[in-house]
This record gives sequence, structure tokens and C-alpha cells, in this order.
Amino acid sequence: MCTAISFKTNEHYFGRSLDLFYTLNERVTIVPRNFLFKMRFLNDIKNHYAFIGMASEKSGYPLMYEATNEMGLSIAGLNFPHNAVYLTPTHGKTNLAPFELIPYLLCLSNSVSEVKNLVKNIYLVDTHFAPDMPNTPLHFMVSDKKESIVLEPTKNGLLLYDNPVGVLTNNPPFKTQMLLLSNYMHLSNKQPKPCTVFGADLAPYSLGMGAIGLPGDLSSGARFARAVFTKAYSDCSGDEASSVEQFFHILKAVSVVRGTVLTDQNKPQFTRYLSCVNTKQGIYYYTTYQNSRINAVNMFNEDLNADKLISYPINKEFDIKLQN
Repeated sequence: MCTAISFKTNEHYFGRSLDLFYTLNERVTIVPRNFLFKMRFLNDIKNHYAFIGMASEKSGYPLMYEATNEMGLSIAGLNFPHNAVYLTPTHGKTNLAPFELIPYLLCLSNSVSEVKNLVKNIYLVDTHFAPDMPNTPLHFMVSDKKESIVLEPTKNGLLLYDNPVGVLTNNPPFKTQMLLLSNYMHLSNKQPKPCTVFGADLAPYSLGMGAIGLPGDLSSGARFARAVFTKAYSDCSGDEASSVEQFFHILKAVSVVRGTVLTDQNKPQFTRYLSCVNTKQGIYYYTTYQNSRINAVNMFNEDLNADKLISYPINKEFDIKLQN
């Protein structure tokens, strides 16, 4: 259960909520330009674009949840159970393990347009990172300041969809999510007008009645519709503080409170963190479930010509500012 959004004011912002019932000790991670990516089927990659995002580090390798490179290209992977299909390696194709897709595209691409060309030949293959780490079924949202797309692995390879709303959640597939969005096309941020029905005079009795029918549950379909609605009517001045503040408010509209969703194993799944990246300035903002204060890591404050990962533990300490 996750939600990713692309959001443009005076600058472009990209981020997501991560909803899980477990943690993999994720950290804010900067991958500098000379970090060596050892690929399973392709030549190793060195001398590439630097990028910043959230990752779990395993055996010196960053397993990226989402990330933004120094050119402003962003990618997030979201759970896509029962739909993602990973293939066998095929001669003549660009064979990638699922965990390699985010770094591969961010290393080599500076725009969604370049990604569109690269993915034409990509096969995501069923190669595990380690024997005890099976692949997670994922689909992906890719964005820059001009456009967003969705990539979904199928038996026929990666399907690519233009994403005009700049939102992605989990199931059902993106094409179906967009179709179901028509169920809410009558909603508005404006008040409905009084009317007469069978002789009865009806009038709004509360503000916000233009959004009656917007789903409030925690399913991925409901979160998709709610995120699209909230983003579409979002209003902020466009400066950095206002944009970042508004971005987190949009994500909070689809956040999951601990205890409200249980997995099949009766474990609570909740929003572990929210992230927001200013894709031009390379600033990664985040909050955690335990700490609502906005923390920030600036990619460009680090040595991006280094060859070792740079990471920061995320702040999970409960924090209150005492005013008296």
C-alpha cells in the first residue's frame, strides 16, 4: 500500500508514502556518480548521474524504494501484487532484475523522454537479489517536470502508459484506475447549488458537499481517487515552503494510521514515511510515522564525484516543541 505523486508549482516535486507492516532499516541514500553498479546481465555501470532517495542497503547495494537523479528525473516502485510478471532472460533484450530498474534508468536517463526510448527493449526478469529475498511485485511511476508515465511488467514486457494525473497507487492496473476515475468526475471543490426534487427544496447544509462520493477507505483504488482529487484542487503560493508543506498535506490525505489496516497475518500495515523531493534542487524532504517534523537532506551538499554510498538514518524519534 503506497501512493506516489508528481506535483508542480514554481518548481517540480516528487514523492510518495510508503505503507508496510515491516521495516528494512531504510535510510536516505545518495548514490554518487562513481558508485559502481554491478549488473546481473549487463555490463557494470560507472560514471553515471548521481541520485538521492530512500533505500535499504544490502551487501553494499542500494535497494531503492524511490529516487531522483541530479537531472530531475524521478522514479518510485509501488507494490503490484498478482499483476506484475517477471520473465526469463531473453537474448536481444535488455534484461534487468526488478531491483535494477530504478538505478538503471536514473543512471542513464535525464528525462522521461529518454526513459521511453530505453524501456522499449527492457525485460524485467525473475532474478532474486538473494536466495532469501524474493522479488517484490512492482509497477513504477516515472516523472520529470514535464510529464509522468507508468511502467507495468507483464508477460509481454513492460507496458508504458502516459500518466496525465501524476498519481500512482497499487492495484488495479493503471489503465483500470484511470477508467474508474470517471466514477468521480462529478466531484468538485465548489458547493452544489440548491435545487428542487419532487417538490422538496434542497440546499447544502455544510461546506465540502461538492466532494460527497469521494471514497474515504484505505484501498488503493480509493487512495488513487482521493490523491487525484486532493492534488487537482490543491492551492498554495508556489514558494518552496508552501509547496513542500502542501505536498505533505496531499500525502497525509492518503496516509494509513497504524491499526486501521491489518495484513493476512494480522500485522498492522501503516505509513512508515512520507517523502518529497525538490527535483531541481536535489533536496529530499521526509517525515516518519513517529516524527512529523520535516527533515531534509540536500544531495548537492555532498561530494557527488565519490564512489561510495552516502546515507542518513531516518528520524523516528518522537519530537515535540515545547512553547512554555
